[in-house]
Amino acid sequence: MLNLTYTYRLKLTQQQSQTYEAWLETSRRVWNFALAERKDWYQSRSCRIDACSLKSEYIIPSHAPRPTFASQCKALTQVRKTNPDLNAAHSQMLQQVLRRLEKAFIGMWESGKGFPRFKKQGRMRSLLFPQLGVNPIQGSKVKLPGVGWVKMQLSRPIPDGFVAKQAQVVKKASGWYVMLTLQADVDAPSLAPHGQPIGIDIGLKVFLATSSGEQIARPRFFALLQQKLKLLQQRASHKRLGSNNWRKAQHKVSRLHEHIHNTRKDFHFKLAHKLCDQVGMIFVEDLNFKTWAKGMFGKHTLDAGFGEFFSILEWVCWKRGVYFAKVNPNGTSQTCPNCNHHTGKKDLSERIHHCGECGFQTDRDVAAAMVVMQRGLRAVGHTVKMLGEGLSNSSPLTQESPVL
Repeated sequence: MLNLTYTYRLKLTQQQSQTYEAWLETSRRVWNFALAERKDWYQSRSCRIDACSLKSEYIIPSHAPRPTFASQCKALTQVRKTNPDLNAAHSQMLQQVLRRLEKAFIGMWESGKGFPRFKKQGRMRSLLFPQLGVNPIQGSKVKLPGVGWVKMQLSRPIPDGFVAKQAQVVKKASGWYVMLTLQADVDAPSLAPHGQPIGIDIGLKVFLATSSGEQIARPRFFALLQQKLKLLQQRASHKRLGSNNWRKAQHKVSRLHEHIHNTRKDFHFKLAHKLCDQVGMIFVEDLNFKTWAKGMFGKHTLDAGFGEFFSILEWVCWKRGVYFAKVNPNGTSQTCPNCNHHTGKKDLSERIHHCGECGFQTDRDVAAAMVVMQRGLRAVGHTVKMLGEGLSNSSPLTQESPVL
């Protein structure tokens, strides 16, 4: 089974937009009420039996069960019979709000994420419809629950053999969008290593360097517009909270944030396709970008979006038939790609790799990319020789892959 997600821009009428605006507010209230119910249950059991908490809390009987997704869905069904706002909204859409809350708690328990937060007005921006009707897409129109047929900007056609299974309507600063989950009953074959290999090393001096010697400059998506963003935020802070002028100022801030995100994503996709045009295998480092974001250059790391780029690169490689793999990142900048000698730790100001054993000299990032490529080739079973011995074609998987 193969699933794809395509995003299209919607052209909602004023009445359709008002309907979904009301559903977003209803979803926000359901989220906050369900979260408050769970939070009260946990706080009522946070203190010892023989002691009272310093803060005032609800006293819930000891035999009361813990609120779960199933129990809250059952309670939601009963409340919808008497509440007109809940009854007007799509039932499955409201259940998905409770499911998202359940996933937030599971992420807190298993992945160490923070406690789920309440959502203030305007923070709920998406509606998920897990089921669509028969033939929900006809030409450039899509049939969505609650509003019927909606025009959309068909930027790319629906692939043959795929059926729309679910839709997620998202409200952004630039308008409404629909994310269609398309499904086809096919099996995607796994790619085998083939073709010309390449290694990639990322950094803040340059965005990335390849083992072939190419270096891509790092665009500063956020840094270049930071002063403009600061000015717009200052103007918004001077407006009366909740007024129309305040909403217009906040909308300008949101539009600029979306522009930064779109330019970054466009750069990542174009660079990924450019790399796939050249080679048949791409190897990258398996890095922990969360740790990077907490360092001294956290703002610049988040501005570059390395984690998002690797995700996009992996998707583009799968789509283009290019083999993609991650390798161990330890010591890539401390190893000579020519003789595999450990050169020791380098300072950030030292940008040239010079090996004292064999005398090999090149750019530091390019040398690290060569080491990444060699580790990837060893992982897939290729034979790697030193640079001084020339190209090697001795590979048990392919005879067309020149190896440095």
